[in-house]
Amino acid sequence: MSNKKQAPKGPKMSQSVEKAKDFKGTIKKLFAYLSTYKWQLLLVIIFSIGSAIFSIIGPKILGNATTEIFNGLIGKITGVSAGINFSKIAGILLTLLGLYVISMLFSYVQGFIMSGVSQNVSYQLRKKLSEKIHKVPLKYFESRTTGEILSRVTNDVDTVSQSLDQSLTQVISSITTLLGVLVMMLSISPVMTLASLVIIPIALILIGIVVTKSQKYFAKQQEYLGYINGQVEEMYSGQSIVKVFNGEDEAIAKFKDTNDVLYHSAWKSQFLSGMMHPIMTFIGNIGYVLVSILGGYMVIKQKIEVGDILSFTQYVRNFTHPLAQVAQVTNLLQSLAAAAERVFEFLEEKEEMNTEVDGVTTEGIEGAIEFSHVNFGYDENKTIINDFNAKVKPGQKIAIVGPTGAGKTTLVKLLMRFYDVNSGSIKIDGINIKDFNRDELRNLFGMVLQDTWLYHDTILENIRYGKLDATNIEVEEAAQTSYVHHFIKTLPDSYNMVIDEESSNISGGQKQLLTIARVILKNPKLLILDEATSSVDTRTEILIQQAMDKLMEGRTSFIIAHRLSTIRNADLILVMNHGDIIEQGNHEELLKKDGFYAKLYNSQFEEVEE
Repeated sequence: MSNKKQAPKGPKMSQSVEKAKDFKGTIKKLFAYLSTYKWQLLLVIIFSIGSAIFSIIGPKILGNATTEIFNGLIGKITGVSAGINFSKIAGILLTLLGLYVISMLFSYVQGFIMSGVSQNVSYQLRKKLSEKIHKVPLKYFESRTTGEILSRVTNDVDTVSQSLDQSLTQVISSITTLLGVLVMMLSISPVMTLASLVIIPIALILIGIVVTKSQKYFAKQQEYLGYINGQVEEMYSGQSIVKVFNGEDEAIAKFKDTNDVLYHSAWKSQFLSGMMHPIMTFIGNIGYVLVSILGGYMVIKQKIEVGDILSFTQYVRNFTHPLAQVAQVTNLLQSLAAAAERVFEFLEEKEEMNTEVDGVTTEGIEGAIEFSHVNFGYDENKTIINDFNAKVKPGQKIAIVGPTGAGKTTLVKLLMRFYDVNSGSIKIDGINIKDFNRDELRNLFGMVLQDTWLYHDTILENIRYGKLDATNIEVEEAAQTSYVHHFIKTLPDSYNMVIDEESSNISGGQKQLLTIARVILKNPKLLILDEATSSVDTRTEILIQQAMDKLMEGRTSFIIAHRLSTIRNADLILVMNHGDIIEQGNHEELLKKDGFYAKLYNSQFEEVEE
């Protein structure tokens, strides 16, 4: 979402045409944000105006040089003078050169300052967005796509930075140039100025028509650019599935249809926006014709000098160019406002309060947990956990089982206060979890999830993420406990090998063992385990299970169970369905009841037998 430094012929392929819902309000917020840089912006305005003024004076001085040459030639022909005064012309041209050099320096300085301001704005916005990401509640991320959130930090911030860099300087320069050129034209000839201004309404009408017609094609182009990017991402990430189901032809046909729409909307939008330059050239040429005819007449009448015609022609050209820039700035401001609005919306999202007044200390927590009449729904009008009650003793292994959508994961999210209960309470050692600071509460827990998360760094640092001040020896001890130390030692760089989620030489099971090592290193009071052995081989499954067993020793543990054969030794099994605990007890007790759990267990056993 960017533009070149020079004003382009039309909006570029990646330029957003989205309009802000509250243009004035967003621009007001942006300028309030820019107040930090008021002195830099003042300098930008001064140097931008100075650059425009020195550039505007140039044609007038150049006209004087032309007049001097013309008068010298006529004087020599008529015998009135000795000819052209080259020393005077040299002085005029040196003055002109000096003005253009000063104009260039002013333009360079204002560009340098403005680039610094825009990049500082980009830096500060990204910093605030990064900090904000860690403060908004989990429900924000669950209600939006990852791409939508990432675009705030990347595309939208880039658009704000680059549009700000261009729009502010172009607005100042264009307005100064328009006013300055108008003053210089009037100083030469009010009559010629009036004749030249007649063409301006024609130019504005034609530009307005082009912008109106091209806007809908730009919107369609942007829409289908998103579609085509999504298709490419889907087909790339699911290439193996496409091949298995022989879906290549369908994928190609679908891509072709989308690509055709993108092609037609893109060339129409680019063609129409590209017409602005020839339109302005055409209007300018009409102006040159009027100036030449009227100027020649006025020279004959001795109302102006010959050089004034040259100067006036330059001013006519300089007058139409800022008008085209203003049209471009309008698009830039729309993009700027739309992107800034999205950024500010995110920065103004309600934050998750981490600190409670007089928060209770977590020191000495043993791990007794009580759910008392818990009711919860992601939508307050749709309760998914109804009057949930359970008591857990310190050190017990609690398995939570049930079909998909039963509320197993929701229960864990409530326990860690990713969400707060609608009514009822959850207590740890008799203390309501709302009385703890969120950070301290979550520090009590260690989590091993079904989806492993490793970041781009060494194995050593990935394990150390569980305890940032751990020594290398402590990291290795945790790896040994989780049965992954031997595997790490077989790698080329051992613990210093750099990995990430896409590492192809580390299997899913080995990644899981690394995350278990991370939790072992943290040494938490409470555990949440989302079983992740369904997609690994038997040997790795045994290792993971052994590592988990070691991890659970002496700790209150909640196990979200998918394969019921792995939780036979749980102290308490909570059987959930539609948000309610419909059965509870240990494995043997639940089998004897021959109820919901028994049916679930026997169905899995029958599947294995088959």
